[in-house]
Amino acid sequence: MKFVDQTRIFIKSGDGGNGCVSFRREKYVEYGGPNGGDGGRGGHVIAEAVSGLNTLVDYRYSRHFKCKKGQNGMGRNMTGAASDDIILQVPVGTQIFDEDMNFMMADLAKVGDRVVLARGGEGGLGNTHFKSSTNRAPRKATHGGEGEEMWIVLRLKLLADAGLVGLPNAGKSTFLSAVTRAKPKIADYPFTTMSPQLGVVGYANNEFVLADIPGLIEGASEGIGLGTRFLGHVERCGVLLHLIDGTQEDVVEAYDVIMGELEQYGGGLIDKPMIIGLNKCDAIPEEELEEKRLALVDAAARPVMVLSGATHEGTTDVLGALWDVIKEDKAKRIEEEDGVHEDESNEGVGGEGGWSPI
Repeated sequence: MKFVDQTRIFIKSGDGGNGCVSFRREKYVEYGGPNGGDGGRGGHVIAEAVSGLNTLVDYRYSRHFKCKKGQNGMGRNMTGAASDDIILQVPVGTQIFDEDMNFMMADLAKVGDRVVLARGGEGGLGNTHFKSSTNRAPRKATHGGEGEEMWIVLRLKLLADAGLVGLPNAGKSTFLSAVTRAKPKIADYPFTTMSPQLGVVGYANNEFVLADIPGLIEGASEGIGLGTRFLGHVERCGVLLHLIDGTQEDVVEAYDVIMGELEQYGGGLIDKPMIIGLNKCDAIPEEELEEKRLALVDAAARPVMVLSGATHEGTTDVLGALWDVIKEDKAKRIEEEDGVHEDESNEGVGGEGGWSPI
């Protein structure tokens, strides 16, 4: 299945049905009075986050979604039927923007999150509503309201516990395939990975999701090489694994390039917990490896782990370090959610501006 993380679609909610002008016609009832029904509501366009989807490919080739008009009102005070809503099922982590991507309309971060993107028009009023003491036989009804229409942009940000970052050919895909069952394309040239990949890591009877994004280049934070699209996929990760190719001449420069791009991009990426891994240790003499590791330690002011995705050397230790951060991050989020729920349950009870059950 082709991975699609951004697409542009057209949506239109349904127009409301028209109200009806009708009068009672019964035997022996000379002045039956109005009995025109109201029109039905037009259908809404709704977006809903569902499990089991990890791409927006369904919206790459089908781009127009239009609801039907509500049914017109009928005699005998019969209200027209509302038209069916259109529900756009999208992956968890989908953000919805206006056509020009100037503002975000919704962020569907959890399964079951939904938002009405375009409201259907209200049904028109039948002539029954216009009866009065001075106008016993009104011949007035209103048209249904118009639906809303617009172009919107769907943008998917993958939800993963950990994210892989690094320059092209740093060995990210090799590492992903070594620690998960994901089968990304692997080759000895840059930009082998052209779209983000997800894999589930099993470590010490625990599981977490690891995301591999295509290699970043200088200027990625400004959109060069689709960098802004790819960096968006690691915004929600709890921890980053920064892999550096140990076989290249200047490992410090490689580190600085990626850190510079993360800082320029924003989104809190530079402040995320980060594990630094000096990769491809199997292809470097021990003395040179240690020299490069110490240079990275000085530049990053934090520990540097040595590993090889090809031979699996050091990968278990790296996974352990990732899991320690992920476990702490998950515990913190659960604690924050419990605090929010507790505040909501206490909100307004016995206080000013509180609510009371009906």
